[in-house]
Amino acid sequence: MKSYTITVNGVAYDVTVEEGAGNAVAASAPKAAPKATPKAAPAKAAAPASAGSVTVAASAAGKIVKIEASVGQAVKAGDSIVVLEAMKMEIPVVAPQDGTIASIDVAVGDAVENGSTLATMN
Repeated sequence: MKSYTITVNGVAYDVTVEEGAGNAVAASAPKAAPKATPKAAPAKAAAPASAGSVTVAASAAGKIVKIEASVGQAVKAGDSIVVLEAMKMEIPVVAPQDGTIASIDVAVGDAVENGSTLATMN
């Protein structure tokens, strides 16, 4: 019999392998409880720069081809606000959270850089 320690997805297991008639056969389950490493809690999003407002920014440099939301409109996280044409693709820029559109800071045809403010939300 041979003993091995294997790690699967960060969890270590002690395994004993029994050899018989040329075939390897697993003889037992892990001997001890897995040595799990605690995972850190997911990081929370940073608070918006100004109280109550969230900036919606361009994810790539390109040109605005469509405005899909309007000022005062309630939106849910994932709703498209504007459509940006970049790298010969249309890329919807979506609301990062539920809220209301406070301003649309671009117009159709505007050229924008990566990170440019497109809209703000409350």
